[in-house]
Amino acid sequence: MSVFPQVRDYIESRDHRIMRRVHHWAPPQWVRLWMIGATRGGDGWLWYAVGLFILAFGGEERFVAVGSSTLAALAGVVFFLWAKRFTGRRRPCALEPHCWSTLLPPDQFSFPSGHTITAFAIITPLLAFYPELSLELGFCAVSIAASRILLGMHFLSDVVAGAAIGTLLGTISVSLLN
Repeated sequence: MSVFPQVRDYIESRDHRIMRRVHHWAPPQWVRLWMIGATRGGDGWLWYAVGLFILAFGGEERFVAVGSSTLAALAGVVFFLWAKRFTGRRRPCALEPHCWSTLLPPDQFSFPSGHTITAFAIITPLLAFYPELSLELGFCAVSIAASRILLGMHFLSDVVAGAAIGTLLGTISVSLLN
């Protein structure tokens, strides 16, 4: 008997339990605004702003740092577009209505979280060059990841996998370009 189906079923049951709790939770308005802002930041404009900031003030390493982040983010986009079609996992918001989020998903598939892959793919190389930004960049990436769960776009396992994949891609890109 294969262990993979048992592990998958265990993860799915936990994901669905968390989904039901999240979808029926009525958070305070500030949490709603934070999560919507985090998800919108993860759409790209936040990372463009961070890249411009690093290019303007990042010192000698700025081009390698931004290049590594860009390479990792592009690899992440290619990977998650393929993986979403390959896995075909439906989004939580397609399975059960969400009580307060009215955002529309960017596509129909859930696994893995593209926003989370991109966030961690970008911050991992930047942290290799600018560890003093770990609190700020970490806050942004974790906020984006959490927002995807709380807005009903992704399951917890989608986000955990996205963070791991993004971190791996960021680490590889630093080793290739540094």
